[in-house]
Formats: sequence, structure tokens, C-alpha cells
Amino acid sequence: MNHQNDSKRPPVDVSAPLVEALGLARRDAQRDQVLLQPADFALHGGERVVLTGPSGSGKSVFLRALALLDPLDGGTVRWHGEAVARAQIPSYRRHIAYLRQRPALIDGSVEDNLRYPYSLAVYRDTRFDAARVHALFDATGRGADFLTRAASELSGGEAQIVALVRVLQLDPEALLLDEPTASLDPESAREVEALVEQWFELRRETRATAWISHDPAQAARVGTRHITMRAGVLDASPAPSAEKPSAAQPSVAPAATRQAASGEAQ
Repeated sequence: MNHQNDSKRPPVDVSAPLVEALGLARRDAQRDQVLLQPADFALHGGERVVLTGPSGSGKSVFLRALALLDPLDGGTVRWHGEAVARAQIPSYRRHIAYLRQRPALIDGSVEDNLRYPYSLAVYRDTRFDAARVHALFDATGRGADFLTRAASELSGGEAQIVALVRVLQLDPEALLLDEPTASLDPESAREVEALVEQWFELRRETRATAWISHDPAQAARVGTRHITMRAGVLDASPAPSAEKPSAAQPSVAPAATRQAASGEAQ
């Protein structure tokens, strides 16, 4: 895919993060509950970030907010150094792709699911590439006949791989992975990890991942930086692996400092 065809995409500033959150906050107005305390976060090209924390601590809330899938109650998301305007959100989601834990597939075949994004206006400048899709599935040991399988007949692992390939074929800049292997068997989980790693290594200087995981072993495999979430507060902690992180480090500002300044204290 040629990113230059996307008129909504800001010019690349190599000194700026791919994605940056400034004071990002979320609140449940009905229950008068803070879901995400104001936090700053930056994701640079070449980084693989892992987010961990207890269930219900706000990890998915944060990642969905970063993906601009839910309305924000405070803060700004920047893309290549520029604030994302409302009109840019579809394009932003095209390049900063979110993958959920339980894949949502449409009725029809695997190929129908892979072709579906190209029916959307945001992808009108590109077209389905069968050769690329075959190469992605070949990496998981699945042949051309897999494309004819009915989506309703796929196992959970197969469905997640289809959902991931559907995203990877669109050539995103960053992947926001919301526990994509939590419900999978170990073999399927490693296949998902391998596909993500293959995608990342093809252009590692300009691509990035942010991956939510509850598995310490997986966190060590897929991340070079480790951040945590507790009770809606995003915080930094040491990297989970010995792999040397890239020169550009992801940053997480102390949430308590922004919290005090904004009056959001619980």
C-alpha cells in the first residue's frame, strides 16, 4: 500500500513519535467513575511495548482510547506530531490499527473477510492483493484452499489469524494488540506472535507495537519495554527482556502529577 495516496495522513516527522497521547483520560459518566487517569504516552518507530496489569485495571480502556475508538474525556492524541482532527480519524485508524481479543468476522468465506476492508471509503486508493495474502498464510502453514473456508467454521485460533492477516495486508504503521492470544491455544498464540514479528521486522525502524498481555513469558517474547496499568493509572516499569530497546524510548508521564493538576483524583 502506498501511504502517500492517503491525503489525510500527516507528513512524517522522524523526530516525532508515531503516536503520542497527552493527558489522555476516560470517565464513565453514568457511574461517575474514572476509567483512565490523565496520562502521557509516546510510541516511536522501532518500539515494541507491552502493557500489563490486573484485570479491570483499564488496559483495554487505554488502548481503545489511543486507537480513538471511544470518545475521550480529556487529552489529545497526536500522530506524527500533529493532533488528530475529527476528519482524520478514519485515516488514523487505518494506519494505527487495533486488534481485539475476540475477532469479529463477517458471514462468508475467509477471502470475503479479507476483501471486506477494500469496500470502505478509507481504502479506496488500494486493492486486494491475493499474492500478499497467500504469503501471509503460507507463513502459518495454510495453503490457498484456506481462503475458501467458511468463517463460521473456523476455530478461535484460525479466526484470530484471519483477523490479523486482514489488518496486516493493509500495511499499518503500528499495531495496538488487545490481548489477541488470550483465548487461544499455545500453538495458535505462537502463530499470531510470529506473524506480528514478521510484519514488524520488515520495516522495524518505522513500525511499532503496543501489546496487552497477562502472560509474563509472552511479554518477554513480544516486548522490549514494559508499562503497567493499575486502577486506571498508567505507569512505567523495567523492560521484561534483555533485548536492547531502540534509541527512542516510549515515555509515560507520572499520572498522579497530571491527575493533581486536572482535579481528577478519586
